[in-house]
Amino acid sequence: MKSYSISAFFPCYNDKGTIATMILEVKKVLERVTDDYEIIVIDDGSTDGSHELLQQLQYRISQLKIVMHEKNRGYGVALRSGFASTTKDLVFYTDGDGQYDVKELLLLLEKMSDGVDIVNGFKIKRHDPLHRIIIGWLYQETMRFAFWLPI
Repeated sequence: MKSYSISAFFPCYNDKGTIATMILEVKKVLERVTDDYEIIVIDDGSTDGSHELLQQLQYRISQLKIVMHEKNRGYGVALRSGFASTTKDLVFYTDGDGQYDVKELLLLLEKMSDGVDIVNGFKIKRHDPLHRIIIGWLYQETMRFAFWLPI
């Protein structure tokens, strides 16, 4: 398998119940494919103790970096902070609420090859409320239109 340099990041807002599992799971996955990785969590002004939990995890996981927003600035700003904080060649991100399985990173890496700049994954079977399904569809169509991708 190719050697990768990977930044994995999670936007986090009041995800105390799920973020530790996400970090530990992505750490296991990254260790299977590379020694050169970092895990970044963008704490977007959480008030549920997420930041304190992240600080405890940071003592145990040297690859963990925390970017703290003092107040909630929104998902888009958290994503921008995440991308701006990455230092590796490849970037993987997903939400910190556990909706997506970070083991899917392995499937995304299989699709990486010369000439491929972006690999995007999505759930095929969703059990979300209607408004979430519509948002997902709009995102997919935006990516298809903006990048002329056969999604």
